[in-house]
Amino acid sequence: MERDGARRWVLHVDLDQFIAAVEVLRRPELAGRPVVVGGRGDPTERGVVSTASYEARKYGVGSGMPLRLAARKCPDAVFLPVDAPAYDAASVEVMRTLRSLRWGPAPVVVQVLGWDEAFVADGSSSGAEALPAHTLADAVAFAQQVRAEVLAATQLHCSVGVGNNKLQAKIATDFGKPDPGVYAITDETWFAEMGERPTRALWGVGAKTAARLASLGIETVAQLAASDAHVLAAEIGPTMGPWFHRIGRGVDTSPVDATPWVPRAHGREETFQQDLDDWDQVEAAVRRITQRVLADIEREGRPAFRVGLKLRYRPFFTVSRSRKLPEPTLDADVLADAAAALLERVEKGRPVRLLGVRLEMVPPEGGYDGSRTAARQE
Repeated sequence: MERDGARRWVLHVDLDQFIAAVEVLRRPELAGRPVVVGGRGDPTERGVVSTASYEARKYGVGSGMPLRLAARKCPDAVFLPVDAPAYDAASVEVMRTLRSLRWGPAPVVVQVLGWDEAFVADGSSSGAEALPAHTLADAVAFAQQVRAEVLAATQLHCSVGVGNNKLQAKIATDFGKPDPGVYAITDETWFAEMGERPTRALWGVGAKTAARLASLGIETVAQLAASDAHVLAAEIGPTMGPWFHRIGRGVDTSPVDATPWVPRAHGREETFQQDLDDWDQVEAAVRRITQRVLADIEREGRPAFRVGLKLRYRPFFTVSRSRKLPEPTLDADVLADAAAALLERVEKGRPVRLLGVRLEMVPPEGGYDGSRTAARQE
């Protein structure tokens, strides 16, 4: 029998300024200084900010910003190159710590979202209805325990969002970063916290979707919740329309799923320090990048059946093209030729700033059922 106020909870764990924090652990003398990580760590080169420490963010530096702009905003910042293996190793330790936790009689269930974030839920039973219930106070106390355990094991700080589902927990984390560190959004507080916020504040609503909703007269979360699901289905689609209506009401029935992540595709991009206007050089770069992506999918052991090409012209105009291969292959020449052939479908009279190649793989044996999937871009 459940205690009064007891229910099921989900925690969202998000490492604070993860990449910058890992770098400061390696270089303690940088503690308290503005740190910017991105590209090769040279703000005179083209590249973007991967992360910025809180000290750098005070100057307006943020992820995705060109390094040159970051240097103008914060000239005293320490710029460092991206070191993916170091972040991989730190992430492994964090996730190992989370999986070692117990909330009740059994280990927790951990769904990894990336280097620096994961969902955590009570793992006492695989059946959601059979899970033991906890009060909000229990959930907040466990969230504080999670923060303490992660800090003790890795010296990394994290924030934890608490909610009745993954949507609420994910959004709650942003309310608590970096202080007070733990924040809860519940069924009862959803509209008080989110109702007047723009639809962009919802996890899963991007700029294009927000603009589409605005064209329907829906600009806030409360307006989305009060909208007609049938109208949304007709305007946005029979699947996504009702889904947007549900998240507007704070509803998310998806479980915390520990199933290993299985990529559908791999991709790599290269930003050139000087624009390429010689198309022989462009083709050579496409072939070179394709070989790098091929090495990634070879590790998966699954051949590619579709090739995609991305070009960004000067200044920031981007086009993408793709084609399905006659048959799946791991043949380097076939894949490079297919990627290069896509250049015939783009405009060649403009300088190229960035190139990317994406290879989509055949499904693993047994298909994707039971696996969480995504495309990985590096």
